[in-house]
Amino acid sequence: MSTPMSLDLTQARLKRQPDIQLPGGACFIEDLAVVSPDMLLVSNPSQQCVQQLDCLKGEVVSEVQLQGYPYRACLTDRNTAAVRVGDRRIQMIKVKDKTLTKGRELTVSGSIYGLTSSRNSLVVSYCSQPWLEAISMDGKVLHQFDKLKSQQFKSPYFMCTTPGGSVFISDYGTNAITKVDEQLNLLQTFTSPLLQEPRGITAVTEDQILVCSYSNNSIVLLQPSTNTMSTLLGEDDGIEDPYSLTYCPDHKKVYVAPSSYTATIKVYQVS
Repeated sequence: MSTPMSLDLTQARLKRQPDIQLPGGACFIEDLAVVSPDMLLVSNPSQQCVQQLDCLKGEVVSEVQLQGYPYRACLTDRNTAAVRVGDRRIQMIKVKDKTLTKGRELTVSGSIYGLTSSRNSLVVSYCSQPWLEAISMDGKVLHQFDKLKSQQFKSPYFMCTTPGGSVFISDYGTNAITKVDEQLNLLQTFTSPLLQEPRGITAVTEDQILVCSYSNNSIVLLQPSTNTMSTLLGEDDGIEDPYSLTYCPDHKKVYVAPSSYTATIKVYQVS
């Protein structure tokens, strides 16, 4: 999938589209990831599964049951996803021909909070030191966050990776966003009154990061190059208790899931 680097969300309009209602009754959506232009990967702990959702039809085309509750989810390449399952496990899932199948499982050393993919590795955030680790696809530790900077985090719950490989960490305990490089070296920290208990985070371009500002009922646009934040979507746009989100560059759509058991995904078209 291509990423439109010329897209300027500060000048764009976001029009609300019809919600997507996940079939199967009330459930809580933990995380979202774009599999293809019309397909989302949905982490569904209520039904203890990961589902592939056709965004146009609102239909689940494939799902895989897991031995534990799925939380964070990310794509490592076009055909593979990584899902945090339970406390210390990462389940690899093959995504092919609209079918999900379980692959290998990795066990890490700490209690996982967040999960993202950067280049050929996974980046995992923990609920305590070492806070961040980059691990290979077979579970080998490649890098750790400098323990001398351990006060940087309290609850690094969500993460995302930019097209250039930088990792952004959303921490609702510190009301801050932290940027690190692929070796987990600290680059920048961002705060704003607009950012209250941040949750889900996704990269639109290298310099446009969307964050769920949970307590403010808004989606905030972070521009790292100017260290500025602005409100992109708010309560008037239907945002309430935003928990996770993702962006589809092909269709220029933002998908937002609230922290409720409504099984609802809200959709916004960028124009």
